[in-house]
Amino acid sequence: MEKAVGEALDATFDSEAGLERIQARIERVSGPPPAAKKARTITASAARDDRPPKSPARESARKLSGRRRKEIVAVLLFSGGPVFESAIPLSVFGVDRQDAEVPRYQLLVCAGEDGPLRTTGGVELTAPYGLEALARAGTVVVPAWRSITAPPPPEALAALRLAHEEGARIVGLCTGAFVLAAAGLLDGRPATTHWMYAPTLAHRFPSVHVDPRELFVDDGDVLTSAGTAAGIDLCLHIVRTDHGSEAAAALARRLVVQQRRSGGQERYLDRSLPEAIGADPLSDVIAWALEHLHQQFDVETLAARSYMSRRTFDRRFRSLTGTAPLQWLITQRVLQAQRLLETSDYPVDEVAGRCGFRSPVALRGHFRRQLGSSPAAYRAAFRARSPQPSDQSTEPDGVLLPPQSRRAETAGTVPSSREDVIDLRNVVGSA
Repeated sequence: MEKAVGEALDATFDSEAGLERIQARIERVSGPPPAAKKARTITASAARDDRPPKSPARESARKLSGRRRKEIVAVLLFSGGPVFESAIPLSVFGVDRQDAEVPRYQLLVCAGEDGPLRTTGGVELTAPYGLEALARAGTVVVPAWRSITAPPPPEALAALRLAHEEGARIVGLCTGAFVLAAAGLLDGRPATTHWMYAPTLAHRFPSVHVDPRELFVDDGDVLTSAGTAAGIDLCLHIVRTDHGSEAAAALARRLVVQQRRSGGQERYLDRSLPEAIGADPLSDVIAWALEHLHQQFDVETLAARSYMSRRTFDRRFRSLTGTAPLQWLITQRVLQAQRLLETSDYPVDEVAGRCGFRSPVALRGHFRRQLGSSPAAYRAAFRARSPQPSDQSTEPDGVLLPPQSRRAETAGTVPSSREDVIDLRNVVGSA
């Protein structure tokens, strides 16, 4: 199949219509990806449409239990979770911004285990509620989990299952997807998480259809997001779903973030192998592919090096990495092209050859599809952002300072000899 697709790339990748024909041809042979088989799913890519999101899943979702309220959002925190991810739903759903015409939610901050809960930086959090408060929430958010290999507390998993059975919307941000998966709420569903942990999620929970490319996946009553800042994207999507685009736009302005980000996680990937992959026999083949991206080879070559049939290799590769081998290979070639565009003066034609693409046309097509720009435009934008020696200026004392030093003062931090303790009984904010 890759040979047929490769031969068609040169002739068709100069237009969007050609891209669609290539995708259709791939799907005729291998079938659509798991997430595409379910029309009810909304991804970050689809949600960038200006029309209000609609999903048949919401029409057929379980009716919310009478003791739960749609406007109540419970945030489930655990000890050892990163403070940034934990703070995202607290800020989005816990701050009164009605002056900016942002509808208000009622926030319940719940401890998923006995406290106090210590987060990154030695900060201790005191949650005012326990697992019993989840029974009142129409939405339950798990912002993070401390370990991608450790099992979550059974009591928390049982509370999440009950909330889902009673019609609550369950949300996992970043590694919170591992908690949802451990509760069995992602079985047979599309989901995403931080690209670095996606292979581990796919390996530990093979019944989950992991899509490492998306910033978030909305499967109706269960939603997941990629890492860190993608949690903001998903929370904005929830506000947009509940209250419309104007409310989401107003909230985005107050948070000083984009209402909708373009692209997916592809631009943030790197070539490092996750620990879970490094221990798998297939890791040698993956490492070989990464070291030989400058050569033209296809998935059949990788299957042969693994001493597997193509079908077996596809299945093992997808279970290990969460993506199809052809898509992974294309993504790695594009990443290599990014690095060469950033660090070398090779013309685009030579970059294409050094990344194993059959032609510059193929590179441009894949590059635009994954990153939303042409290779030339990407190089120009990258160099425009990079500091140039001529941008430095000399202060009267003869010290060279970068331009940003002239525009802003650096705020210092005051070291503290004690650990900070934050009480979450009242979540307030000025923004």
